[in-house]
Amino acid sequence: MSKRLAVIIATNLFATGLLASASALAQTETTGQAGPKPAAPSGTVPATANPAHAAAPKTAVAAPASTAESRSAAALALTREPTYDEGTAQRIKDAALSYSDLAVRGGWPAIPADAKFALGVQGAYDDLLRKRLILSGDLAADKASGAFDQDLADAVKRFQARHGLAPTGTMTPRTLAAMNVSVQKRIRQLEASLERLENTNFSFGQRYVVVNIPAAFAEAVENDVVVRRYRVIVGKTEKPSPTLTAQITGVVLNPTWTVPSSIAKTEISAHMRKDPTYLSRMHMEVLDAHDNPIDPHSVDWSGTHTPNFTVRQQNGSFNALGAVKIDMPNSYSVYMHDTNQRNLFSDDYRFDSHGCSRVDNVRDLAAWLLKDQPKWTRAAIDAEIATGQHQEVAMAKKVPVAWIYLTAWMTKDQTIQFRNDVYNQDEQLLEATAEEAAFFSNAGNHPLTAHMAQ
Repeated sequence: MSKRLAVIIATNLFATGLLASASALAQTETTGQAGPKPAAPSGTVPATANPAHAAAPKTAVAAPASTAESRSAAALALTREPTYDEGTAQRIKDAALSYSDLAVRGGWPAIPADAKFALGVQGAYDDLLRKRLILSGDLAADKASGAFDQDLADAVKRFQARHGLAPTGTMTPRTLAAMNVSVQKRIRQLEASLERLENTNFSFGQRYVVVNIPAAFAEAVENDVVVRRYRVIVGKTEKPSPTLTAQITGVVLNPTWTVPSSIAKTEISAHMRKDPTYLSRMHMEVLDAHDNPIDPHSVDWSGTHTPNFTVRQQNGSFNALGAVKIDMPNSYSVYMHDTNQRNLFSDDYRFDSHGCSRVDNVRDLAAWLLKDQPKWTRAAIDAEIATGQHQEVAMAKKVPVAWIYLTAWMTKDQTIQFRNDVYNQDEQLLEATAEEAAFFSNAGNHPLTAHMAQ
């Protein structure tokens, strides 16, 4: 967290005269909804001014979709507001201030783990749940009591949508767990997300692509509006996807896959030790430093040495990259691509790659990227893929791309979104930032290092 924001939040936490606007903002925390807006004279927040009290997401949106097109359409229907734009950092600051105000006022109550809720049935904890959702802005203030009715179910849906959960309106274990995360923890998520953005140098263009790793979604943004949104599969916890900024330079149709040396050393070697026919079955070949084929039986597959060869998989339906690869040169050698295991996009937990980003409905993204080249319509892309021929299409104009790690953010419609810290990076970052701040604070008190704190 920046020193300036730390001072502001600390002041807010201990002051008695708190910002009225921040107080109102803190009452609205939706699946992406930022802090609450100032309350109207009646004590309720107008739906037109506060997305937290807008129509609840339709349950059908969360239903597993059977096709790439329906999945991406459902994702886009959630909101057209970008996760990341030029105003994101400031909005996160605003959300952190509103939540610090809410923390001063005691935060929100915890819901007992054994609490039971059923639509149309009066429960012992219905009013407690209402209070919890009113404080986070998911339920209007005039709905403070009563049985679990449709209004309360809609409020639960809003909460679920803001936290990346299926908006069913039912109090599932995951929903309960998310509700019982303290406001202090949510503030730390906002602080960590802000810290990352303040250290990100990204050149926004009229068109750009963003992958938010914790959300496992990619967005294509044009003229400040999300025009495409796709489910993505990103890195496993032990092989996390990196944060980066780059330029998309081209689209490859029917790509081959050059296996990273780390995978060749471990996974490919292990397969070959068990099954010497593995490479041929997987349509892979072994190449020397000059791209000349070599006999796989002449290779040391013990896995004890860094490979002095390259393993390449031919293009085809069996290829791990699927039918499309999106080139975006970067120091991590990662990229976006299709997959031959498209059924995995239906899963809610999509952290299963070696670091690259697999994109659902990637042909649609390719068509959007190439839309300023009339030759490459979606139909033309499909037809070229059907030929089975390897084709590299250079971008007429490069498109900026950012892979970011935001577990908390606020969109322009004042919706605060939260996601799980899948790589456990938030606390690590904040601890490192605190240690750095302590170092410079101590340095300022020593004559030999005082200059370092200036």
